[in-house]
Amino acid sequence: MNTSTLSTKAAAQIPMVPGSNLDAYLTVIHSIPNMSAEEERRLSERLVEHNDMDAARQLVTSQLRFVVHIARSYSGYGLPLSDLIQEGNIGLIKAVKRFNPAAQVRLITFGVHWIRAEINEFIIRNGRMVRLATTKAQRKLFFNLRKQPRSRNWLTADETRHIADTLNVSVLDVKEMETRMAGNDTSFDPAADADDESAYLTPAHQIGDHRYDPAHQYESEADTSTDDLHEALNSLDERSRDILAQRFLSESKATLHDLATKYNVSAERIRQIEKLALAKLKVAIPLAA
Repeated sequence: MNTSTLSTKAAAQIPMVPGSNLDAYLTVIHSIPNMSAEEERRLSERLVEHNDMDAARQLVTSQLRFVVHIARSYSGYGLPLSDLIQEGNIGLIKAVKRFNPAAQVRLITFGVHWIRAEINEFIIRNGRMVRLATTKAQRKLFFNLRKQPRSRNWLTADETRHIADTLNVSVLDVKEMETRMAGNDTSFDPAADADDESAYLTPAHQIGDHRYDPAHQYESEADTSTDDLHEALNSLDERSRDILAQRFLSESKATLHDLATKYNVSAERIRQIEKLALAKLKVAIPLAA
């Protein structure tokens, strides 16, 4: 293998994503020889002028060790190093795609921004189930706040004011972000091996079970009965429906004689229609029986 660069075949054999054996991945990428500025420029020109994917692959693989170095600086966020490296590699690929060989800077100098941007975005998306920072200003505050020195595990009033002045944000913004960062995600359900006491303290056990509450059962049954009543009434003919409404559902209840006059039949006939309609309702709504 040429000491100044990788052959196309060798570059193609280097894994771009850390597998289950992170140590093996690190051993492989640290065996990659450093690339000279001249060789870097030559490969970049091949990529820009001819869209040479072999040149792009060699450029990316030559910088993988630097991605690992950057990813290690984010170890305090509680995320797997292999995931951070993978995201950093995505940023490196984006940097290689946008790199201009005429810019008179080394690829890694240009690529640091893209590598960090991908890792930062990954941390924001996955560092907490509930996102700590959703706006650009909050993200800037989040990452800068972790770098600020502090005398205790929490910020004093003077430290809060100093950080706010340094980052050009309000004291309230610093306090709010500090509170978010101090919180921890809590599992809704208890762990499989949790004892009775710790399981009882999980959120799942703090929500009341109202399934067997007599009041809720009565309300549910009442709602069902009301729906059944409307459905049963709609199944009656218009005259029977009107007679029941006038006799039982109206504020000023009509008499049999009032309805007999309205429909030009006898009061006895109105009583029979009423009785028949009520019988149909009892069949349709057993609770009414």
